[in-house]
Amino acid sequence: MNLNPNQILALKRKRGELNLTVTALAREIGVSRWTLDKIFKGKTNIHKSTFDKLNDWLINQLDVLKEQ
Repeated sequence: MNLNPNQILALKRKRGELNLTVTALAREIGVSRWTLDKIFKGKTNIHKSTFDKLNDWLINQLDVLKEQ
């Protein structure tokens, strides 16, 4: 599976908004810190399970935003 640049940008923005380290964000999403670091450096080809975790987390963040 491939991430598109908008997905990576959304992850970076949310990380900044929540003021999280890469390690803390990785823990919250459920992926390794190294995987997340590679994604931030531009590696877009990832496993489907990682893709699903990232998308689920981003969608959950939108739901949290809607509730506020």
